Amino acid sequence: MAEGAVKSAQRALEILEVFARQRRPLALKEILDELGYPTSSGSALMKSLVALGYLDYDRERRTYFPTMRIAVLGSWVPGALFGEGQLLPALEDLHRKVGETVVLAVQSDLHAQYVHVIHSAEPLQFRAPPGTLRPLARSGMGLVLLSAKSDAEIERLRRRINASGDGAMQSREDLMTRVNEVRARGYAFSKNSISPGLGIIGAALPKGPFGRVAAVGVAGRVARLDDKKDAIVADLQAMIERLEHS
Repeated sequence: MAEGAVKSAQRALEILEVFARQRRPLALKEILDELGYPTSSGSALMKSLVALGYLDYDRERRTYFPTMRIAVLGSWVPGALFGEGQLLPALEDLHRKVGETVVLAVQSDLHAQYVHVIHSAEPLQFRAPPGTLRPLARSGMGLVLLSAKSDAEIERLRRRINASGDGAMQSREDLMTRVNEVRARGYAFSKNSISPGLGIIGAALPKGPFGRVAAVGVAGRVARLDDKKDAIVADLQAMIERLEHS
């Protein structure tokens, strides 16, 4: 595939992600300023998305907004990945209870990837957009995802991680010690591993269709998570139990 086509596809998806973050009609300049795209190619791409039916253009207000075609396009994905339960409403409910950022993550090759994030409204809290990648063997959510796998699967991944040269070498003994700690507790509590002062408490969700494993985490300032740890863990476990029986 030509490099130009790849770049156009990437930019089209990034434009849709801007709408997912802003959740309102946007002018062309707002979109281009946020993404740093040149006016000529950015304008042409927006016109193409309108022509394809993915964006609507309000000529009076000179703003763009996604059409229902976008919603329909991905409406089947949560059910295919996580079953027809009440996962997204459950995440919203957890967010209201804990008052911290809530993250849904799945494995993406050798990383844990955030696929859904509900941010805390408080300033200076945990901030990470959907699509964020964390190392599978060196992050709280990564360890949660590994804890749901067999020891043989974990060993194969450990060898691939070491061969990739992505970060420090992982010994089998050290990695399995950390994974077994998560298994024993039923959750991971990662502190300062990615960003100083920030942490995440995460647990594995029930396996979805096709054997997919996902993890849910509550992220924020370590001091706040420490103070509320027992309540957060209880809310996480209650949510998981409800999903298991939904």
